[in-house]
Amino acid sequence: MTILVTGATGTVGRQVIEQLARRGADVRALVRDPAKANFPAGVTVAQGDLLDVESLRGAFSGVSTLFLLNAVVPDEFTQALIALNLAREAGIERIVYLSVIHSDVYVNVPHFAGKFGVERMIERMGFNATILRPAYFMNNDLTIKDVVLGHGVYPMPIGSKGLAMIDARDIGEVAAIELIRRGQATGLLPLERINLVGPATLAGSDVAAIWTAVLGRTIAYGGDDTGRFEQNLRQFMPSWMAYDMRLMSERFLSEGMIPEAGDVARLTALLGRPLRSYRDFAAEIVGSA
Repeated sequence: MTILVTGATGTVGRQVIEQLARRGADVRALVRDPAKANFPAGVTVAQGDLLDVESLRGAFSGVSTLFLLNAVVPDEFTQALIALNLAREAGIERIVYLSVIHSDVYVNVPHFAGKFGVERMIERMGFNATILRPAYFMNNDLTIKDVVLGHGVYPMPIGSKGLAMIDARDIGEVAAIELIRRGQATGLLPLERINLVGPATLAGSDVAAIWTAVLGRTIAYGGDDTGRFEQNLRQFMPSWMAYDMRLMSERFLSEGMIPEAGDVARLTALLGRPLRSYRDFAAEIVGSA
């Protein structure tokens, strides 16, 4: 049973690889640059790209189960459809797809709408799939830790509705569990969606209070100025992506990322332990600073 992991060198992909390797799975990692493939012993590396059809055909050969992760890029939907069609061509029926929570609610946000389209295609194409729908990654806040630590401000405009933030390590572990469950099943299992959430739903003021407690000094919440957020992002990402992120943050303000009843209990039972908290995440950052 060979499991192919796409996006293998990214934040989540590396965690999926690590968790699969710990469980003794036969893992193949799809990477653009093998020089970046610093994986556990026993992991096979396949060089390729989700827009390079022949490289995908080679990577998919002999694979039983696919972890499909598409980066936020302008042609994300095209990449996913090519991968799904080639997976079907290769006889792969078992898939775990990394989507996003509320993909059917944040309908004006490009990368949310793209992932919802992929969800629908997985369903229409009849794949035996688990669709994982993570909320906001705590790990995103690594990018703004210097602002928090150096300027005393939590700058992400996440609003007052609350986000059920989750640690990428928990995402990777749930993905690995689902990949193995589907891969080892004697028959095809029905399509399933799982919301991936953290143990608490946090507003901007809540996150600032956590940083205040961890650091022992006041950290302020920077407020809900999504226009300024977009302008700041344009300093280090393309304008289309900065605008995409602004649209997402506007839905944070209007909708939040709220778990459904039973989500936390389901994940706790699946992992066999409590979900990692934002306080633990912040404490790790401070401890390594």
